[in-house]
Amino acid sequence: MNGNALFILTGASRGMGAAMADQLLAPGHTLLCISRRTREGLEARAQAQGAQCEQWAMDLADPQPVAVRLAQWLAARDANTFHHASLINNAGLLSRLGPVGQTDGSELSDVLRVGLEAPVLLSATFLRHTQSWQARRRVLNISSGLGRRAMAGSATYCAAKAGLDHFSRSVALEEAARSNGARIVSLAPGVIDTGMQSQLRDSDPAGFPDRDNFVRLHTTGQLTSPKEAAARVLAYLTRADFGDTPVADVRDA
Repeated sequence: MNGNALFILTGASRGMGAAMADQLLAPGHTLLCISRRTREGLEARAQAQGAQCEQWAMDLADPQPVAVRLAQWLAARDANTFHHASLINNAGLLSRLGPVGQTDGSELSDVLRVGLEAPVLLSATFLRHTQSWQARRRVLNISSGLGRRAMAGSATYCAAKAGLDHFSRSVALEEAARSNGARIVSLAPGVIDTGMQSQLRDSDPAGFPDRDNFVRLHTTGQLTSPKEAAARVLAYLTRADFGDTPVADVRDA
C-alpha cells in the first residue's frame, strides 16, 4: 500500500501473524500488534525501516479491556494521518482435540472468546472510531476451511470460524449502506505449517478422527510456510476487489 497506512494486527507474536508483522514494516506504515506476548526487537526493526510499531501484551481471551484500550488509542489518532487503515483479526486458539463433551469448559470459552468474541468487539471498535476518517478502511478476518467444513474433535474452533464468516457477511451488508463504508473479508489462508498444525498432528486419533489427514499434509510437503502464507494474505488485503466477496479463500484468488 502506498502512502501512510495503519495496520492493527492480532496474534502477531508467532506463526503467520509474526510473518505478517515483519512484512508490514515499511516506510509510512504504523503497526499496532496485539498478542499475549511481545516480540523483542520488533520496534527497533520498524524504526530502522521507516515504520512505527507499538506492541500490546494483552490476552484476547479477555477481549473487553482490549477493545476499550483500542477505542482510546484510535480516538487519539489524527484522522487525516492515514490514507489506508486496516484491522487484521488473525489471533486464534485451538482447544485440546476431542469430543466437546469431554473438553474443559474454560478451554471452550477461551476458543470462542479469542476466535469470535474478540474479532467482533475489535471490529466494532475499529469501525466506530474510524467511520469519520477519509482513509480507505478494511477489516480482514483470518478464517479457516474448518469454518466451512465440519470436523469432529474441534467443534468450538469450527464454530468460531463459521461465526466469523457469517459475521463478516452481515457487516459487509451494513457497511455497503454507508458512505465510505469499510470493506470486510473473512479469508481462509490455506494450510500453514504452524504450531496449530503440530497440535493437530500430535492429537489422539481416538478423539480426533481426521488426525491422519493432517499428518499426510505434513509428510507430503503440502503445508505453506508462515512467510509465504503471510505474503499471500497481505497481497489479498491490497486487492482492488477486496470485499466484493466477504467470505473467501486465498487459494481461489
